[in-house]
Amino acid sequence: MLERLHLCVITDARLAPGQDHLAVARAALAGGADMIQLRDKGGDLRALLPQARAIQALCRSRGAIFIVNDRLDLALAAEADGVHVGQEDLPAEAARPLLKPGRLLGVSTHSREQAEAALASGADYIGFGPMFRTGTKDTGYTPRGLEGLHAIRMAVGLPILAIGGISLENVAAVIAAGATAPAVISGVVAAPDITTAAAAFRARVAAAKAQGGPHEGPRVS
Repeated sequence: MLERLHLCVITDARLAPGQDHLAVARAALAGGADMIQLRDKGGDLRALLPQARAIQALCRSRGAIFIVNDRLDLALAAEADGVHVGQEDLPAEAARPLLKPGRLLGVSTHSREQAEAALASGADYIGFGPMFRTGTKDTGYTPRGLEGLHAIRMAVGLPILAIGGISLENVAAVIAAGATAPAVISGVVAAPDITTAAAAFRARVAAAKAQGGPHEGPRVS
């Protein structure tokens, strides 16, 4: 399932004035996104829960994956397909036992050591970045670039969602360097037409995969 991903869209509603997480997710799914990640670290849980449940229902109807960033309680309450944690969030080894069987655990990583730790903690996939410079989120890490991504691909046999400064111009190179799919924020959410932007990314990723796809890393037994 994860290996067939083409596009993850992260619903930072601050970048889409007048649209909430549900509206962003609906538009992104219409453009071909096959994973939606709700990210709202400071939002009120009572207000977010109805949106999260609606996004989950919408994703299920379209065969897409719904992930909640950081907030495990929201992911559990909305019956999301999984949760994604960062290096400063709930540790992966603590989150894993709290998820129901079959639910996904994603972990943000910025180095080989972090990626290997995520694998050992039971992650189903990793995020890796920032790939390039981005103004969306200050991770405190310098851009890892294509060589950094390729090194992670060779080291860890998990699906990789590359994130940070990914655009239509560089997404094919990101796939060739080893990413399973891009995780895109501003390139889609801040676009004048979210559906059109998502469709453009989806098409570019599909074309890149048709030309050979990501380099394979070591297999995980």
